[in-house]
Amino acid sequence: MSALTIQTIPGLPIIAQGDDLARLIADAARAAGVTFQDHDILVITSKIVSKAEGRRVDLRSVTPSDEARELAARTDKDPREVELVLRESAEISRVRKGAIVVRHKLGFTSANAGIDHSNVGAEGEDWVLLLPKDPDASARQLRDRLRELTGATLGIVISDTHGRPHRMGNMGVAVGVAGIPAWLDLRGTPDLFGRALQHTDIGLADEIAAAADLLSGQAAEGLPVTLLRGLRYDSTEGKAADLYRNPEFDLYR
Repeated sequence: MSALTIQTIPGLPIIAQGDDLARLIADAARAAGVTFQDHDILVITSKIVSKAEGRRVDLRSVTPSDEARELAARTDKDPREVELVLRESAEISRVRKGAIVVRHKLGFTSANAGIDHSNVGAEGEDWVLLLPKDPDASARQLRDRLRELTGATLGIVISDTHGRPHRMGNMGVAVGVAGIPAWLDLRGTPDLFGRALQHTDIGLADEIAAAADLLSGQAAEGLPVTLLRGLRYDSTEGKAADLYRNPEFDLYR
């Protein structure tokens, strides 16, 4: 039986727009004495991917629309940030004081379109961070670049932190995937007593993101890259979009 190990890759600098993120990860791993192997999985927080891709926004550059101003008044939020939420969203699902739950243009449902204030930079509260424009494409590019730099064929999960309906607490979820299946359909697989499973499917990439989140943290840890080794998975090429429930099956809309 193989053992699953999880470790962080320390030593990454503060990421800036235009950085070669894959090279910085490879260099940090080398400095930490870590040699990547085929079938390793790297979980990379969306925050550093967004920074490298230039997704930081100065709210002082945003002009809110009338819709944003009206929604901001209902939610006690900054109308400039609400404008960005609207731009990043396909539709609004729920609204209350302090929160706007939306279906993001990428397909998932989240509060405030995943826009983040924490660990954005030292310039002040006027800066926010948007999610990567296409996290699945970002994951594929990182996988290809890391293979070029290290010779190892890795699985990549880009993670973000989301809440969940009817549950307290945030946790890591996958917003970008490359090189591994994101979702496992176990329907038809026998249980211990030979009964075929009828409704069982597994959000594998979300489970991986949540496991990595135990080490990477969400505050001042400064550990945005986590290595999982020993997890067995097939060669199916998945994407985070595989995990998103179609709106017509969403009972909470």
